[in-house]
Amino acid sequence: MQHLGSLPARQAVAVILGGGRGTRLWPLTKYRAKPAVPLAGKYRLIDIPISNCLNSGLDRIYIFTQFNSSSLNHHISATYHLDPFSRGFVNLEAASQSNESSDWYQGTADSVRRNFKTIAQWQTPHVVILPGDTIFRMDLGRLLDFHIGHGADVTVALHPTGAERASSFGLARLDPSDRIVQMVEKPAPDRLGPLALPPAEMARWGLGPARPFLASMGIYVFRTGVLAEVCLDRTQVDFGHQILPQAVANYRVSGYVFDDYWEDIGTIRAFYEANLALASPRPPFEFYIPDAPIYTRMRFLPSTHTGRVSLRSTRISDGCRIGDAALEECVVGIRSIIGDGVRMRRTVMMGADYYEQGIPQPGFEPVPPDAPMIGIGEGCEIDRAIIDKNARVGAGARILNARGLDHHDDPGERFYIRDGIVIIPKHAIIEPGTVI
Repeated sequence: MQHLGSLPARQAVAVILGGGRGTRLWPLTKYRAKPAVPLAGKYRLIDIPISNCLNSGLDRIYIFTQFNSSSLNHHISATYHLDPFSRGFVNLEAASQSNESSDWYQGTADSVRRNFKTIAQWQTPHVVILPGDTIFRMDLGRLLDFHIGHGADVTVALHPTGAERASSFGLARLDPSDRIVQMVEKPAPDRLGPLALPPAEMARWGLGPARPFLASMGIYVFRTGVLAEVCLDRTQVDFGHQILPQAVANYRVSGYVFDDYWEDIGTIRAFYEANLALASPRPPFEFYIPDAPIYTRMRFLPSTHTGRVSLRSTRISDGCRIGDAALEECVVGIRSIIGDGVRMRRTVMMGADYYEQGIPQPGFEPVPPDAPMIGIGEGCEIDRAIIDKNARVGAGARILNARGLDHHDDPGERFYIRDGIVIIPKHAIIEPGTVI
């Protein structure tokens, strides 16, 4: 990754959008904001955009959020302490009442509008806007260079995609000068044809015929004055649906094609599959590259201790205690406790926030005195599941989606099923011998 020194820090402020209620990631967002959802055992989703900013020299970073922001605020304040001599910072700005507005953020553009005075105080000529729920590694300095070099008012980062996923994103059509001439948010499948790149443009970008569409990554660079102008209309609350399609008609909007790993973590299935892919022998995304690591909270945890464990394509984090168990295609989060005789396959286990000292201790909610300990008890069998933090799975439980359900909410809120994936929510208690 190219380091551009102080150039981006002097020319741009970074804004990370924390998203809304995160309903498509429920119940992982039951107690936390979407950017605070754990990722790959020891990270949080928010670590990805923050790390991209810091590795690119952008060290003035605002995060806008409003729902369940407590855990996100704790993570940010405990993790990102920047050099006081750099004037850099990572600040969380939660929605609050003011003389101008007493409502929640109504959309992505509304959150920027209501915080624009905070952004503008740095008097930088540009603002870089990023989503808080995608996995990518990009040199944002190069993006900013592209934006300035093309004389753009707005630049949108674009990712090649195929027809099977194209309708899930905003799509852009470019001319040979990299100017966006059309932008459509989540077009229906029967409207995709005119948005495909012509063969000459695909050849120019080195793209194959399987990915003829350019999807918006939710990463934008605005000239600060243009951002102020497009935010004037209070009825325009969303960048993708409203601001950008109109900007294409009224401003010079350029498209920056990024053909590297990028994954939008917008649904339970996307979250689950992305985590398992990161545990594969050749993961599509590396969290550590010497010049551009992904940062997260420093913890003083011991190394993981295991018994006679059988492992295959499994990522294990710090501070775990694993007995004589068999794990296949799993992600095991920090402080995970897995008992003897456990068989776990294609499972994302997020771990725990603390170690229990011999007896169950209260977590976020009261815990019955006879509840199982945090972690996976002896003899459990788990397949195709997500086990959220501080969950207690009693000995001999079988979490297999035995009835083959695609979507289900347990009346007792012990578990949920989405896309056939069983989710044991944070702090949940699964009694010994339970079959799901």
